[in-house]
Amino acid sequence: MRVYSTLIISAITASYLFGTDNVNLGKVTVQNSAIKTEVTDVSGRDLKSADLADALANTVPSIDIQRRSGIANDIILRGQRKDNINIIVDNGKIYGACPNRMDPPTSHVITSNIKKVEIIEGPYDVEDFGTLSGAVKITTKKPTKKLHSNININFGSWGYHKASAFVSGGNDKVRAMLGASTEKSGQYKDGNGHTMAEQLKIATQGTPNASKQYKSSEFNRDAYRKTSFMGKVYINVTGNQELRLSYTGNRSDNVLYPSTPMDAIKDDSDLYNIKYILKDLSQYSDKLTLEYYDSRVTHPMTTQFRKMSNGPMGTVANVMSATIYGSKINNYFHINRTKISYGLEASRRNWDGRYWKKYDSSHAIELNKSIPNVNTDNVGFFTKAKRTFGKFELNGGARYDYTTIKAENNDPSKTYNDVSAYLFTYYHQNDSLKYFAGMGKSIRVPDGKESHYRLKVSNQLVGNPNLNETKNYEADLGMEGTYENSTFKAKVFYSALKDFIVYNAAETKYQNVDAKIYGAEFSGTYFATDNLYLDYGAAYQRGKKDHPLSGEPNDINLPSIPPIKANIGINYEPSSTLKLKAEIVASGKWKDYDADNGEQAISGWSVVNLKASKDIYKRFNVTLGVDNVFDRAYAVSNTYKDLTLVSGSTGSVMLLNEPGRYLYANLSYKF
Repeated sequence: MRVYSTLIISAITASYLFGTDNVNLGKVTVQNSAIKTEVTDVSGRDLKSADLADALANTVPSIDIQRRSGIANDIILRGQRKDNINIIVDNGKIYGACPNRMDPPTSHVITSNIKKVEIIEGPYDVEDFGTLSGAVKITTKKPTKKLHSNININFGSWGYHKASAFVSGGNDKVRAMLGASTEKSGQYKDGNGHTMAEQLKIATQGTPNASKQYKSSEFNRDAYRKTSFMGKVYINVTGNQELRLSYTGNRSDNVLYPSTPMDAIKDDSDLYNIKYILKDLSQYSDKLTLEYYDSRVTHPMTTQFRKMSNGPMGTVANVMSATIYGSKINNYFHINRTKISYGLEASRRNWDGRYWKKYDSSHAIELNKSIPNVNTDNVGFFTKAKRTFGKFELNGGARYDYTTIKAENNDPSKTYNDVSAYLFTYYHQNDSLKYFAGMGKSIRVPDGKESHYRLKVSNQLVGNPNLNETKNYEADLGMEGTYENSTFKAKVFYSALKDFIVYNAAETKYQNVDAKIYGAEFSGTYFATDNLYLDYGAAYQRGKKDHPLSGEPNDINLPSIPPIKANIGINYEPSSTLKLKAEIVASGKWKDYDADNGEQAISGWSVVNLKASKDIYKRFNVTLGVDNVFDRAYAVSNTYKDLTLVSGSTGSVMLLNEPGRYLYANLSYKF
C-alpha cells in the first residue's frame, strides 16, 4: 500500500535528520487528571475472570458494561460505544470480528496481562486515528531485569477456575517475559437462580423464538473456555537504542451468548507488536519511536447448540475475520519549556464475513456475504505541544487524516479528508486546587458493518456506503483538588455530534443524524484515618438527537445512554499485609431510552461487593471476595436493535440479567 512506502521513506528521512548530532496486588490505584483517568493493577481488581470490561465498569464511574455473556463483554464510555471509543493495546489497534459485538476489542486482552489502563474522555487524543469521544489505552506488563515470577490459582461460583503464571528476567542487554493463563466457567446464575440457558427458555417459551433455545443436550454446557499466551523480548541494541518485540495469543472456545441467536464456536486473536526506540539523537529529537502492529481475529459463530439447527437449514454460521495492521513514527523533543511531538500513522483495517447453512465438519452451503471484504485505509499526520506559563499550563494538538473505505463488491467506495484539533488549559490556583477547560474536534469514519453489512438469505443491504464521518465538537470544564486527607475531581461536558451514526429500525438502515450528549462526573477519595479511607464516584449523561429519524416521528432519545451510576468503597487496611474493602455500586432506572429502536425501560439497581486480601510470608497472597452479596436480580444492558437479539414472550427483546451472588478465592505466589 502506498501509505507504507510513505512511512518507510519518512522513517529513513527522520533518522537522517535527527541523527546528525548524536547518533500492591489486589488494590486498584486510580489516578485522575483532567484529560485522563489511569487505573493500575487491573489484574488485582478483577480476580474473578479475564474480563476487562467488568473490571473497569466497577472502577470508573463513566464506564458501563454491555453484557452479552459470562465473559467478553463490551463497554460504554460517556454514553458512547463501539467504534466511537478507540481501544489501543500497547500502542497498536485491534478490532473484534463479530458484527454483533460478541468479541469487542477489550475482550482480546485479559486482565492478568495488564499493567495499567488510561481512559481519555473526550476528543483529546490526536496520536491515534478514530478517537471520537474517548480512548481506552491499555499497557500490558513489561519484562523486568530482575528475575520475577507470579503464579495465580482462582476458584469461583458456577464451576469457575483459572490458572495463570508469568516469569520475567534478563540483564542489561536482553529482558524477556512469558505469561500464560487458562480459565473456564459454567453458566452463571442470576439473582433469581436461573442459568443463562434458563433465562433464554423463560423469555421465549411458547413463542416462535422457542427454536432459539438451547438443545437439551447443550442446556447445561459450560459458558466458555479461554486460554492466553503473551511473550515479550526487549533488546538493548546500543546505549540509546532499544528493540521491543511482543506477541499475544488468545483462544476462546464455545462461548455462549444466550440473548443472541448464535454462539461463538471459537474466538481467536493474535497480536504482534514491534517497536524501535532511539533516544537523544539531536537537539530536535529527544526520542524517536518506530512502531509496527498486526492484529488478527477469527470468529465463527453458529446455531449448532440451538434447537433451530435441527430444522431444514441445519446449522447456520456466520464466519467472520478482522485484521488491522499499521505503522507509526513519533518524534519527541523540547524547546526551552515547550514539549513537542509530531508523527505519521498509517493503517489498513479489513473486515470480512460470510453466511453458511448446513455448516458442519463434512460440508457447508454458502449463502451470501455478511460483510464483503471491506478495507479501511488511513494515513494521518499529527502534532502535539505542551507548555507552562506561570500558573497556566497549555496542552494542544492537531491531526489530518486521509481515509478510504472500499468493499470487494459493487457497493460504492468513499473517501474522507478530515482535520482534528484540541486545546486544553489548566489554571493552578495553588498547590491544592486547579481548574481546567478544554475544547476540541475529533472524527471517526464508518466501520464495515455500518457501511456494508447485509442480512443472510435476503442479502438486504443494512449498511449505508454513503454515510458521512461523525464529527465531535466538545467542551469540558472542571476542577481538581488534592488535600492532605482528600482528593476530588468534578467535570461537566457538552458534545455536539455532527452526522452521528445511528441505526434506524423503521428503515432497517444505518444513517447520519445530528445529536448532542452532555453530562457531569464527580470522583474522589477521603482518608478518615491512616488505615481507613473512602473512594467514590458518580457519572450522569444525557443524549438527544436534534430531530427524529425518518419513520420514527416521536423519539429523539439517543440509544445506549446509561442512567446515572455511582459507586462508593470503604477501604480498611489495619496493617501492611491485610486489606479489606466493601463497595456499593448503584444505577438509576432507564427513563430516557430509544424505544423506536428497540430499547426498553430497565429498573434501577444497587449491589454490595466485599473483598479481603492477606499477604502471608511476603510471597503468598490470599484473596477472598463476594460480589452481589444480597443476590439481586438486575440487568444493565439495553436492547438497541443494531444488535441481533432474541425477542421474548411479550414481543420485547430479552433482557439478560447480571450474575447473582458470586463467591471467589485467589491464591497467588510470587518471587
